[in-house]
Amino acid sequence: MKIDKLCGERFKEKPSDCVIDSHALMLRGGYMKGVANGIYSSFMPLRRITRKIENIIREEMDAIDGQEVQFPVVMPASLWNESGRYESIGSELMRFKDRNDAPMVLGMTHEEAAVQLVREYANTYTRYPFMIYQVQTKFRDEARPRGGLIRVREFTMKDAYSFHTSQEDLERYYDICYKAYERIFARAGIPEVITVASDSGMMGGSVSHEYMLLSPVGEDSIAVCSECDYRANMEAAESIINNEISGETKALELVYTPDIHTIEDICNFLKTPLEESCKAVVYQKNMTDEYVVIFVRGDLDINETKLTNYLGEAVHPAVITEDCGLFAGFIGPVGMDTEKFTVLYDKSLMNTHNLSCGANKLDHHYTGLCISRDIGEVEYIDLAKIKEGGICPKCGKPSITISRGIEVGNIFQLGTKYTKSMGMQYLDSEGNLQYPIMGCYGIGVGRLAASVCEAHHDEYGPIWPMSIAPWHVQICCLRADDEECKGVSDSLYQQMLDDRMEVIYDDRNIRPGAMFSDADLLGVPVRVIVSPRNLKEGVCEVVTRDKKISLKVETEKVIETVKGIIEEGLKF
Repeated sequence: MKIDKLCGERFKEKPSDCVIDSHALMLRGGYMKGVANGIYSSFMPLRRITRKIENIIREEMDAIDGQEVQFPVVMPASLWNESGRYESIGSELMRFKDRNDAPMVLGMTHEEAAVQLVREYANTYTRYPFMIYQVQTKFRDEARPRGGLIRVREFTMKDAYSFHTSQEDLERYYDICYKAYERIFARAGIPEVITVASDSGMMGGSVSHEYMLLSPVGEDSIAVCSECDYRANMEAAESIINNEISGETKALELVYTPDIHTIEDICNFLKTPLEESCKAVVYQKNMTDEYVVIFVRGDLDINETKLTNYLGEAVHPAVITEDCGLFAGFIGPVGMDTEKFTVLYDKSLMNTHNLSCGANKLDHHYTGLCISRDIGEVEYIDLAKIKEGGICPKCGKPSITISRGIEVGNIFQLGTKYTKSMGMQYLDSEGNLQYPIMGCYGIGVGRLAASVCEAHHDEYGPIWPMSIAPWHVQICCLRADDEECKGVSDSLYQQMLDDRMEVIYDDRNIRPGAMFSDADLLGVPVRVIVSPRNLKEGVCEVVTRDKKISLKVETEKVIETVKGIIEEGLKF
């Protein structure tokens, strides 16, 4: 490929609306172009990168007996009604009607299609286990697309579905996929990816893991223990609080607190720490608008995912009206109407006393709250977010740190959620009908490409690993108007083409600085620089984009040298 024929502009200025480096670099480098919010077209360099990622994924999936299939992008709503997700999933699912007025959906995930494909075939235990996978375009109507390919609406994804006759067999295969994912990310150039326990969300199931690339630009918060190997998404991490009752339990006392509404303000007013307060956080159920009041220790926040999982339905922050029976800023557990509202207590309030709290009366708070005395026996639930310095659920030490991460893959043990709801059954060895157990395994291809760029770049452009680089070598002819320089460059280019090397050639008559700037944006691992000055010594420069190699090589040995660098870079 000659760079003067390569579609896509490369430019120096950072786009004003890009806050993430990978997004800016991939726009500046001519990798992609925005079509609509969260929707992009790919130029040749990005397509070559994603195709290599897809091939790595296919090789690893095939190696664990995966069978590649393809599901439709458009599906009838009836299929999603079978699983119950047509109504339960919100506006992220794109719904529409075809010309015959039949309700349809754009696939954002394909569990339903996977079950529909194999439910007649897999009617006997002798056909289990098996795994099917696809690499397919999907559409999820994200409310807030951001970061280029990090969070988009239209995307390419590999999703795989395994089917089993026992939980033990699912766990066996789950571990095989777990290790295959580790190989995929290592081969793609980000072996530093970590696995974290996660929440299954709309996918369902009881066990799930996410593969995270730790990055300050990541959207996910991850709880990591510095003392053991515990790692979990904040949505799934258990919050452990050990309270100790010390000193005399004080009487419950009503305190006049005019114009004091926040937990911080009341603690400042009373000159007590946040840990000695009980605050109320209020939500409403999406379906009914019923109020849900959660009481939690004043220094903690509510984890909405935990709350949603506990309630079994989605919620939103409450709008507290004058006639709803709640006094915003003064809500407390004493005298709370448990018939009118759903009232929950977080575990952080266990074994506490002498707390401040709202008095359910305008401009008043209580001090001296002791829940066991003033409320009675209540059920305590884990609803709080784990915090920095929190207690590790695994080793029990106060060693939790909170990091940011980009989710590059996920795996789920789905159980029978989809096979049971969609009537997929098989005859076991004793002639009894059973529901197969499913696993699900996903990787976003475009997001993985952007994540590699995010992990490996400098201020000048991406530093692509050899395994997924758009080309392995770039020839820079610094003087296309010099006969010898052009002749040597042309000869090297032709030899590389003849040897089926992945090469891009820049023989434009432009300044060396502009040529090197474009080369940095393309991020090709190996660069061969041909210049009149070096040719006087009978050499060419061979340098790598990561600056680890810089050699002057005799012209006759350039091909051999470059091949050796490429071969070393492709080792896994």
